[in-house]
Amino acid sequence: MPKLKTSKAIAKRFKVSSSGKILRHKASKSHLLQKKSSKHRRHLSSTCQVDSRDAKNISINLPYL
Repeated sequence: MPKLKTSKAIAKRFKVSSSGKILRHKASKSHLLQKKSSKHRRHLSSTCQVDSRDAKNISINLPYL
């Protein structure tokens, strides 16, 4: 059976934690930051867990992570 290919676009956007959860970065952190409060910007910097409904599709494209 041939090797499965990893989707590089998904591999750049998500990472898998040591417990196996898929983590993502929050959106709205690239531009127009001046109007956002520092508290809001700080919370956007943190990572969060991918929803369970999306995690299955992401894990299919990340076979070796």
